[in-house]
Amino acid sequence: MKRPWQGQVEPPLMKTVPRHDPLNPLCPGATRASGEVNPHYDGTFLFDNDFPALQPDAPDPGPSDHPLFRAEAARGVCKVMCFHPWSDVTLPLMSVPEIRAVIDSWASVTEELGAQYAWVQIFENKGAMMGCSNPHPHCQVWASSFLPDIARREERSQQSYHKQHGEPLLMEYSRQELLRKDRLVLTSEHWLVLVPFWAVWPFQTLLLPRRHVRQLPELTPAERDDLASIMKKLLTKYDNLFETSFPYSMGWHGAPTGSEAGANWDHWQLHAHYYPPLLRSATVRKFMVGYEMLAQAQRDLTPEQAAEKLRALPEVHYCLVQKDRETADIA
Repeated sequence: MKRPWQGQVEPPLMKTVPRHDPLNPLCPGATRASGEVNPHYDGTFLFDNDFPALQPDAPDPGPSDHPLFRAEAARGVCKVMCFHPWSDVTLPLMSVPEIRAVIDSWASVTEELGAQYAWVQIFENKGAMMGCSNPHPHCQVWASSFLPDIARREERSQQSYHKQHGEPLLMEYSRQELLRKDRLVLTSEHWLVLVPFWAVWPFQTLLLPRRHVRQLPELTPAERDDLASIMKKLLTKYDNLFETSFPYSMGWHGAPTGSEAGANWDHWQLHAHYYPPLLRSATVRKFMVGYEMLAQAQRDLTPEQAAEKLRALPEVHYCLVQKDRETADIA
């Protein structure tokens, strides 16, 4: 954190994003690459990704001629979900009811795709720094016929802990973090946000329900309302940290679905991961390279330090504070 930095500095963000651009394929009424015309939606909008990484009819690669070269068909679907009709807003600048509508859409698409596929991965890449190709507020949903690698590791860990201790790993972990307090960022009636003990990204967080919940569709109306509120607070804190639209990759992990839906998944606990790259400022990020790629990830600051910084930040967005100041100056 203290060494002189002459490395890559990210370019400043666009100061203004047009609220509506008829040439932006995610905007209401715009024509996408497929030739489809978007409806004039006024809430969330879910559609098939025009450039899907997964196909429902992917061909079988056939038998392998050597044990070192094994392959199986990876089948699935990819969808895009727009959060809002305006391009110049992000989740922390949306209202709590608008965020609640996003959560309801997440739960619905999990249920819909989970009826057929083993894993439904909801994820948001926010910001060009995280590979987002369009500033319009949106996420992606990939449903696959298989459990991806990280999901498999979480499955093994949670199942092993449950067999040994008789309760879900993340339920006990939540209780311990609530007792210790030094890694907590936010708590509410139904949720908690913390910087996990194992965090390697500078301001990485974990979002957990207090109740044992396996999948998004199981959330009660009260839990969904509370989730919308705590998400807005967390993402506002993120933006306030360096007074920028804070980039991150985030995603939800819950119990597997599809043909496995009837299995016993009581060892699973629903949770969301947030992985933000910014380290020192709005333009200097963490690079996971060198030793970290070849040996082991290292921490630039401890989880306790990161949690303390995030806790201290206000829950009112810096953009709104600036607008109030400008209005006061004019008055």
